[in-house]
Amino acid sequence: MLHYKTFVSDQTRPWVTFIHGAGGSSNIWFQQLKAFSAYFNVLLVDLRGHGGSKKVTPNLSQYTFSSVSKDVVEVLDYLKIEKTHFVGISLGTIIIRELAEQYPNRVQSMVLGGAILKFNFQGQLLMKIGDWTKRFIPYILLYRIFAFVIMPKRNHSASRNLFINEAKKLAQKEFLRWYKLTSSVNQVLKWYRSKDINIPTLYLMGNEDHMFLEPVKEIIKIHKSATLHIIEPCGHVVNVDQPAIFNQEAIRFIQSIKA
Repeated sequence: MLHYKTFVSDQTRPWVTFIHGAGGSSNIWFQQLKAFSAYFNVLLVDLRGHGGSKKVTPNLSQYTFSSVSKDVVEVLDYLKIEKTHFVGISLGTIIIRELAEQYPNRVQSMVLGGAILKFNFQGQLLMKIGDWTKRFIPYILLYRIFAFVIMPKRNHSASRNLFINEAKKLAQKEFLRWYKLTSSVNQVLKWYRSKDINIPTLYLMGNEDHMFLEPVKEIIKIHKSATLHIIEPCGHVVNVDQPAIFNQEAIRFIQSIKA
């Protein structure tokens, strides 16, 4: 089972579950923990191969968004959490969306920060270059390149450094497993875009998220259950670049959802 941490102040309070992105860990939520714990019970999980879940590495053929999502549900079952709000960042937003697809009765709402709904031309080119070079370039160098392309500005440096430092804790084989999963995501994302899941969703996006903001702007025009809040000045990792605004908007949204 995945490594997890819970912060319970009152059993009657709603649960909020945080899902980090690829190469990260639950450590990336350190600027959210105090704010959210004041209103909710909080669950932090480390995805397979990350953080405290380093030894949770099933066979490579089992790395699908469906199986990774099932890992999270196993933790919910173990803790007897019937329903929870989810907060995710970057690749973690895809896992939350898959959870909503497979286990809609477990998802009360979704807060998707730096959401990935589509890779633009630059993103697709980056993934192809990574695919060509991943076997002979050290993964941390490849990850650094990705981080600088996705988060290029000076005010993105805290996010960049945090994710690079967390990624250093991954093993090369684990990076390759997650890379293979991400590189095959286009068809999954196309399905997500075509279907409104009818679960209340808040997209929190940085105005400088040049790779992923535009697809979100398009999707909220057709998904009636979704809203968008753009944070300025802010890059891809909104919970690190602008934690106070991220916390305020996410908490306000979750509190607006009726049980």
